[in-house]
Amino acid sequence: MTEGNNAMDTASIDELPRIPLAHLPTPLEEAPRLAEYSGLSRLLIKRDDQTGLAMGGNKARKLEYELAAVVAGHYDVVVTIGGTQSNHARLTAAAACKLGIDAKLVLGGPDVTACQGNMLLDALFGAEIRFLVDEYSNEALAAAMDAWVCELTRNGRKPYALPIGGSTGLGSLGYVRAMRELAAQFGKRPVQIVLAVGSCGTLAGTLLGSRLFMPEARVIGISVSRTSKQIVSQTLALVDEAASLLNVTHPITESMVETYDTYFQEYGALTESAMEAMTVSARLEGLLLDPVYTGKAMAGLMDLARTGVLLKDVPVVFIHTGGLPILFAYGPRLQHLAPLTRIARHSIT
Repeated sequence: MTEGNNAMDTASIDELPRIPLAHLPTPLEEAPRLAEYSGLSRLLIKRDDQTGLAMGGNKARKLEYELAAVVAGHYDVVVTIGGTQSNHARLTAAAACKLGIDAKLVLGGPDVTACQGNMLLDALFGAEIRFLVDEYSNEALAAAMDAWVCELTRNGRKPYALPIGGSTGLGSLGYVRAMRELAAQFGKRPVQIVLAVGSCGTLAGTLLGSRLFMPEARVIGISVSRTSKQIVSQTLALVDEAASLLNVTHPITESMVETYDTYFQEYGALTESAMEAMTVSARLEGLLLDPVYTGKAMAGLMDLARTGVLLKDVPVVFIHTGGLPILFAYGPRLQHLAPLTRIARHSIT
C-alpha cells in the first residue's frame, strides 16, 4: 500500500453501509499518574468503554457494520455466541432492541446460580439465552448456534448467525475507522498502541487501520484467551477479509502481528497481575478495568513497560475496550479490597 492510496482508502470506508450505534468520537485521555507508575513518559487511554450503547465497549463499533448487513438482508433475528460474561453478547442484545430484531445468545462457561454482570443485562434486553454448562470450546458454542439457526429457519424465521466476538472482516472495519479517528486526535507521530485480544477482530481492524492512517504506529496485542500462534493466523485472515471489502492491498505480514500470550491462565480467570492493574488504574486515575479483558491487557502493558519491550520515550495509547458490567459479577472475588469498619449506631456521638 502506498501513501497515494490513502485518499481512496478513506473514501471507501465511508461508502460501506453502516448503522450509527456508538457515541463517536470517543475521548483520548492522558493518564500521567499511571504512566509514571508504569515507567512510561506518556500514556493515553482511548476511551472505547464510552461508546455509549448499553454501557459501552469496543463491540459497538463492529456492530455498526455487521448489523447494517442484518437490516439490509431483512433478517428478523440475530444469533451469536460468547462466554458467560461476553461483552459482545450484551451489546448485540442491546443493538437488536434498538433495531426491533430478536436476539438469541448461546453462552458457555462454569455453571451460574444467578444472572450477574453482562448476563443480567442480556436478560434485561430480552435476549433468549441457551447456556452450555462447563463448555468453553468455541467450536461447541458455534455448533449449538448453527443448530439453533436451523431450528429457527424451520420455524419460518430468518436468522443471521454472528460469530464469537463479532469478529468478521466486516466487523473489523469498525476499528479501521477507529484508527482514522485516533489519527485525527493524536496525529501520525510514532506511537505504541496496546489492546486486549480475544477473537481478533479489534486487533485486525487496528492493524489495518493503523497502516492506512497511522503508518508510524506499532500495534501490540495482549491475549486474554488464545496462544499467539492462533492469534496471528486468525488476525491475518480477518485483515485480508477487511482489506478486500475496502478494495485495498496491505503489507501486513505474520511478523507484524505482535502479540503476547503470557498474561492469562484461562479465559475468565482473575489473575494476580490483572488484580494489580485493576486496582492501580482505579486508584491512580479513577479508571475502571475488568477482570476478563482490560485488566489483563493493562497488566500486560505494565509488564512490557517494566521489561523494556515498550519503549519508554514513545507515547503509548491503551485502547480501553470496555467491560464495566463484568466487575459486578466478580464481587465476591473483590471484597477484600473494601474491608468494612462496622460502627454500632449507639456509639456515634
